[in-house]
Amino acid sequence: MSEVYANRRSRLRDHVNAAGTAAALVTRPANVRYLAAAAPQGAVLLLGRSEDLLVCAGPPEDRPYEGRPDEHVRLHVLAANGGDASVAAAGLAAAQGADSLAVEEHHLTVARHRALASVAPGLRLTDIGGAVEQLRVVKDEEEISCIRIGAEIADQALGELLESILVGRTERHLALELERRLVDHGADGPAFPTSVATGPHAGRRGHRPTDRRVEEGDFLSVCLGATYRGYRCEIGRTFVIGTSPADWQIELYDLVFAAQRAGREFLAPGAAYRDVDRAARQVLDTAGYAEALPPLIGHGVGLEIDEDPQLAPAAMGKLDACVPVTVEPGVHLPGRGGVRIDDTLVVRPEADGGPELLTITTKELLAL
Repeated sequence: MSEVYANRRSRLRDHVNAAGTAAALVTRPANVRYLAAAAPQGAVLLLGRSEDLLVCAGPPEDRPYEGRPDEHVRLHVLAANGGDASVAAAGLAAAQGADSLAVEEHHLTVARHRALASVAPGLRLTDIGGAVEQLRVVKDEEEISCIRIGAEIADQALGELLESILVGRTERHLALELERRLVDHGADGPAFPTSVATGPHAGRRGHRPTDRRVEEGDFLSVCLGATYRGYRCEIGRTFVIGTSPADWQIELYDLVFAAQRAGREFLAPGAAYRDVDRAARQVLDTAGYAEALPPLIGHGVGLEIDEDPQLAPAAMGKLDACVPVTVEPGVHLPGRGGVRIDDTLVVRPEADGGPELLTITTKELLAL
């Protein structure tokens, strides 16, 4: 694995050197972890002229699920009250003889950017842009394996919940139980705050659990994800509680399911991001739900739950193989209810069987 991280840093170094910059400072935690195998609290990564340094404000805690630094990156721990790691790293870059430093301007605050300039006034600061994020889009098989295991954990947690008694329990209680089950089955923790929406709350996009109790006849919409070795996945399902679904519930569910299937079938290397969005969106738009649609049909996942690519109407770019994405159309009807179906898949060529579905919990409209 050490060679994997060394190769990632080499690719980034080639990028910044080609732009005429001698060194690079990576501050976004997910990017630090991608390049150094670990990202202790407050740590930054300096790709220096003579060596690469993981600069930490204090000794990193031994938490295996957070990863351990790559052996070819030297750990540089600041003395007590040693200040900001990124500012210290800029001074170290200057001490190595660098005359320029590429930084992640999209992550640095204005105050921190000024501090970098003041501690090493001889350094010319340039913007590294989203170079690391672009390196992260295509995953290797080890990364995909971590996402796959996370998906298995999420499926297991959701499946166990569906076998329990749900009527009378609160949304908040169900969300907490799901997150506990994720950890029980080996996850680092939830990939994002778990959403459980019942009845009219299912008509709210991005609903956060409340003390509303599950009632018979409710739509129950659940969205959760697991983090495993830093990598994240996402799954969303909608069910009906207690009784046979009403006609309007069946109609709405079948429509969203058809849209999700259309988006999934469009996943292939070379497919335009916006065309995947259009394939799913058109099904719902044609049925008259244009105003109830989400701003995007899906997105990449990995060390963060929302990564590039964005499968959205105006998104530019085309899919590559080995890119994990979500496909998650939904229709939300305020005050009435809604349906969301969300899967994590990996883009694969047709010769390899097409898109690989990682989240396999049934998408049948079950009455629980």
